[in-house]
Parts: sequence; C-alpha cells; structure tokens
Amino acid sequence: MSDMEQGRPSIECWLTDMDGVLVHENRAIPGAAELIEQWTAKEQPYLVLTNNSIFTARDLAARLAASGINVPEERIWTSALATAAFLKQQKPGGSAFVLGEAGILTALHDAGYVMTETNPDFVVVGETRNYSFDVITKAIRLINKGARFISTNPDATGPSPDGVLPATGAINALITKATGMEPYVVGKPNPMMFRSAMNKIGAHSHNTGMIGDRMDTDIVAGIEAGLHTVLVMTGISDKAEIEKFPFRPNEVLGSVAELLD
Repeated sequence: MSDMEQGRPSIECWLTDMDGVLVHENRAIPGAAELIEQWTAKEQPYLVLTNNSIFTARDLAARLAASGINVPEERIWTSALATAAFLKQQKPGGSAFVLGEAGILTALHDAGYVMTETNPDFVVVGETRNYSFDVITKAIRLINKGARFISTNPDATGPSPDGVLPATGAINALITKATGMEPYVVGKPNPMMFRSAMNKIGAHSHNTGMIGDRMDTDIVAGIEAGLHTVLVMTGISDKAEIEKFPFRPNEVLGSVAELLD
C-alpha cells in the first residue's frame, strides 16, 4: 500500500471528469483506458462526467472509443443530462426554449419536455457554436416575460486548436446583462451535478471518489458534495494553481495511472 492509499477510504464508486483526466484533445491519457477496464472488471459503479452539453452521451462514447477508451454511453453523465434531470424534477412535462445543440435538446426531449418559443416554462442555455442575434433576443424577451433562466454550465471559454472560444458562461453573461437575471447553473461547480450522477448509479457520498483536473470546478464541487477528491495534474492544474485556493483535495496525483492496482 502506498502512502497515498493509506489516506484513501474504501471507495466503491467513482466519478471522473473527462477532459484533462481521461483524454487530452481526443488522445487518451496513459492509464485512462486501463483504469476504466479495472473498474469494469471489479464491477465498480462509475460515471464519466463532462460540463460539455453539445454532445449526447452516445457521441461522447464514440469519441472516447476512437481514443481507445471503452465507456458505454450509460456510463457518461453530461451537464445536459443533469439539467434535464433537474428540470424533470422541478416541472415534469414542462416546456423550454433552448439555445443549444443535440446534447441538451436530446436530453430534454428524453425527459418529456416540449421545445417551444411560446410562453416556455424555462429558457435553457447550453453549449452551442450556432447562436444568432435573433435567438439571443428571443431568449431575453422570454425571460423578461417570466420564463425561468437555466444554464447547463458556467464555463466562460472552451479550448480549440486555435485558442479559446466563447462558451456557455459568456452567453449566460450576455443574457444576464440584458435581463438583470442570473441563471441557475446545473453543471460543475454546482455539486448538484455530482449528486444527480450519484443518484444515477445508486452511489453514496461516503464511499464515492471523484477525479478531476480543475480546482475551481471539479474539486470544489466534489468537496461540497462530500466526496473523496482526487486532483490529477494532467489537465490545467499545477502546484502554484493549487496554492491559490483556500481548500485542498484529499489527494494530488500525477495522473489516473497512479490509481491502477
């Protein structure tokens, strides 16, 4: 048993972030495929989490498979799925005006929601590369008329090979500035994202571990959800980054390879 493991309680279920933990720009991080195989062989319940709400779980499973990581679609939990689960709980059979793509549209449809531009219960903002001035104007007017403002995730920017792209949080900010209304954001760092993931696999916080690469989303949400938190250094965190925050993960590892038996 390593020093690291002495401080690790018996973890029966795992939640892991995707980008920066299992894959980096569609390439598997060494040890990631083996860790998924280990969990599968031991029949340990797990979910792969992502704040990205563009893609469906099926799309993401295919992307992971292309990088050599075999994760079935039912083992993937996106901010779109978490948002749909939240809205179904808030108002079963409700209606929504959606700024987003397949991920959030499919999730809401599967949750029994109707998409409408006429008096929706909710305006839902998800990740999209195709928003227009007209659609944003419509969203603003519907919120002003009383639709509740929900967003899948707060990430202001996303990565691309050419540099950052404006992401969901940037569109949230534009709508907030125009309406004076803040959205309720379901994805990380809202611990609800982890709670809904645990509900899906029947996990309990006291024996669930959470692996992430970002202090400001994964780790803070993991702490708030009462999970055993593991920060890996394969994403954007470095030692100086950790020092900036007033909280600490339970463990800091070089990569997921250190979780292999």
